[in-house]
Amino acid sequence: MSSKPEPKDTHQLNGTGPPVSPCSSDGPGREPLAGTSEFLGPDEAGVEVVVIESRANAKGVREEDALLENGSQSNESDDVSTDRGPAPPSPLKETSFSIGLQVLFPFLLAGFGTVAAGMVLDIVQHWEVFQKVTEVFILVPALLGLKGNLEMTLASRLSTAANIGHMDTPKELWRMITGNMALIQVQATVVGFLASIAAVVFGWIPDGHFSIPHAFLLCASSVATAFIASLVLGMIMIGVIIGSRKIGINPDNVATPIAASLGDLITLALLSGISWGLYLEQGVWQYIYPLVCAFFVALLPVWVVLARRSPATREVLYSGWEPVIIAMAISSVGGLILDKTVSDPNFAGMAVFTPVINGVGGNLVAVQASRISTFLHMNGMPGENSEQAPRRCPSPCTTFFSPDVNSRSARVLFLLVVPGHLVFLYTISCMQGGHTTLTLIFIIFYMTAALLQVLILLYIADWMVHWMWGRGLDPDNFSIPYLTALGDLLGTGLLALSFHVLWLIGDRDTDVGD
Repeated sequence: MSSKPEPKDTHQLNGTGPPVSPCSSDGPGREPLAGTSEFLGPDEAGVEVVVIESRANAKGVREEDALLENGSQSNESDDVSTDRGPAPPSPLKETSFSIGLQVLFPFLLAGFGTVAAGMVLDIVQHWEVFQKVTEVFILVPALLGLKGNLEMTLASRLSTAANIGHMDTPKELWRMITGNMALIQVQATVVGFLASIAAVVFGWIPDGHFSIPHAFLLCASSVATAFIASLVLGMIMIGVIIGSRKIGINPDNVATPIAASLGDLITLALLSGISWGLYLEQGVWQYIYPLVCAFFVALLPVWVVLARRSPATREVLYSGWEPVIIAMAISSVGGLILDKTVSDPNFAGMAVFTPVINGVGGNLVAVQASRISTFLHMNGMPGENSEQAPRRCPSPCTTFFSPDVNSRSARVLFLLVVPGHLVFLYTISCMQGGHTTLTLIFIIFYMTAALLQVLILLYIADWMVHWMWGRGLDPDNFSIPYLTALGDLLGTGLLALSFHVLWLIGDRDTDVGD
């Protein structure tokens, strides 16, 4: 263009010249490319003009081009070149087919992981530790939800960092890995301890019975399970995100479902094994249970020091407790529903389906929240952009039927619910899991509960992520814990309601509790 940008705009990366290959500025850490000087003014002190191409996941386009410096200078909507369409270019130019194709395999993998977790729960519910210490059932949604609160948040946070170029150098990558791994160990230990307290309280209030050995058993089992599961899953997440970047797949589409694919199974298997092993040592519980708790608590200062070294995790270390603690409390309410329902012999078959419906709902809404958050991050920092103002009450039509990429992904994710659950139900039936025959009326009730759960979650995600963004909160750190916890509560509650209705209407063909 013939006009020269104002000096106040010289720090912007937005150009108004003709489309050219992306060029980096002369700022620190950037290497100027050949041909840059032709855009300088006659006095050779002009402003470099750069046209930023969309950070779509198109093959052959380097996503690590200079898109955001200090994570806040991407404003593609300012590009007014005539070859652009009338609408601001989206940072995620993906078709419904490409979204569905990238999400499908991780979604199925995650679903089979939840099916395996359901089969494990169906078996271990008859173990003596689950029969004698029924409060362990309250820990199940809380600790499985901890996977959503921590690992999915980690996956969303690292996916955003990868997409905006904050993991391109070995130094940045190592800093992100060490800081985030230390952070989730701190959160897992603290939240695992609080989850055990919630399980003791929720178990004591209805019955009025309190047992000190059982309380210590719950505490030791919860803390040990949360710590080990977060360590294993965090390492898996880092590998998935790095691998996705190398092969050109959007990490937002695959990271969170893969986090859940093994998350439920690993967490439930660890909880069952650790609680059973500790239960066998109940004769010397005065020594074993407190020592287990003290060991993991003693490691907290080490993780705090490591987490504080990274600026990206230091803020979360101080301000990121509210969502994970509230989410743990919400999931514990779902655990109380599971405890009271599964304890009734008429509804024992519910155990195998609970991790499936909760896991599928949480996985899908986590993908959507992660995508919306990345979309917003590519246009600035939380609370900065007026065009991304929070919607007080978004219309369902806007959430599911508008032409933008986030609405498109919501439709794709919602359409995956029925075929996905049919595959998972068929798998459970073939493996002869549960105590319920899959009749037509049961499938109708189950699908209604699953569709209603995901519909509500996707709608809440659309509102919550934008609302948090407008309030200056990073949705990667705050939205997913709430959403996955709500998914646990909605899934467990709607499934329990379906089982009760089936029992009341006398659907004897389902063999509920057989």
